[in-house]
Amino acid sequence: MVRAIVLYEEEPDATRYEQHVELCRKVPGGTFRHGRIFGAPMGEPPYRYYAEWEWPDLVGFKAAARSDEFMATGKDAMDMGGKFTVMFADVD
Repeated sequence: MVRAIVLYEEEPDATRYEQHVELCRKVPGGTFRHGRIFGAPMGEPPYRYYAEWEWPDLVGFKAAARSDEFMATGKDAMDMGGKFTVMFADVD
């Protein structure tokens, strides 16, 4: 399984983020989830919002990563503004 993980330093504007979610759900082969980060084991969490895609395998992820839909989500995220981190993980 492969995951794309996105961590936002600040919680995005809810109305604007719903537009982004619609784009994210169009990425082929993946399951998209997102939500507010509400805490951490100690102190304040360094991030305020979380999003992820999940694909069953690396082949599916690579196909999605080359898609126009995936590219559109990256552009839209940049257009939304704010600081975020993106990581890819191979999950057992």
